[in-house]
Amino acid sequence: MEDERMKSIFGLIVFAVAGSIGAQAALAQGTSAYPNRPIRYILPYAVGGGVDILGRIVAQRLSERLGQQVVADNRPGASAMIGSELLARSAPDGYTIMTANIAHGANPFLQKKLPYDTVKDFAPVTLMALLPNLLVIHPSVPTRSVKEFIALARSKPGRLSYGTAGAGSANHLAMELFKVSTSTDILHVPYKGGGPAVIDLVSGQIHAIFLTVPPALPHVKAGRLVALGLSSNKRSSALPNVPTVMEAGVPGFEVYEWQGIVVPAGTPAAVIERLNREINYVLELPEARERISGLGANVKGGTAAEFAKFIYKELRLWEKVVKQAKLRAD
Repeated sequence: MEDERMKSIFGLIVFAVAGSIGAQAALAQGTSAYPNRPIRYILPYAVGGGVDILGRIVAQRLSERLGQQVVADNRPGASAMIGSELLARSAPDGYTIMTANIAHGANPFLQKKLPYDTVKDFAPVTLMALLPNLLVIHPSVPTRSVKEFIALARSKPGRLSYGTAGAGSANHLAMELFKVSTSTDILHVPYKGGGPAVIDLVSGQIHAIFLTVPPALPHVKAGRLVALGLSSNKRSSALPNVPTVMEAGVPGFEVYEWQGIVVPAGTPAAVIERLNREINYVLELPEARERISGLGANVKGGTAAEFAKFIYKELRLWEKVVKQAKLRAD
């Protein structure tokens, strides 16, 4: 069973590579007119969140590149499963696309049952951005470094608490990876959204959280929160004196709130190649890069094959973490 699933995941990579190679042949078979009508862009989170904001930045410029409107369609709920199911059931013709994120790699292992197959029902187009997380604590916590925080957590198992936007959210997964990586026991306090969790952290009701840099930065600068470490492999220009968690002594700790475009499996290779080419163009536009970077994101881009390999790594990572931490989102 395990071998069969791994073969399926590797098949995702093979599909992406084959898509790039076969794109020109498919163009000759009638897909060169694509697109000739508006494209539906599923954003599986609420209006105003990070996925929505970045998606709309890309949609605006992508509409100009394709000569057709790319229409944002927010379908929030169930840790992106509502939007993902909608995409999986859509025609594989390039007229429905979606932003996938960290939940795409974790849901197969967090959920008892998915209404779609993460590997078989989707094809990758391109990775758009990586958003590192910042480990922040309330100033009352008597630690000022990652090492001290780990030592405190180990000395008081289950006594420290951390907030999240809900079970299966990006900050939940980041902290569970931290716990597995550091052999610590920190109590999970889920909220209905990230806003309430931050409010309780600032007021001292909980002790810690992983946040992307932009929402954390004002609180850190005002002294309401203390930044301990970044989840990326390099420091943030916004907080140059804050080390990465890896620098601070947790080898291999690297986790992002990533965003990338996927389409229904079976979408013509030429369509995937066109979308990939135009989205990569948009990501290189100075204005788009500036706006996306302003969200605390590292702009990426790249081939469908590279994104497929990235998704494969995410699946492997969260399979391991969910199993070790005995997590369930439902």
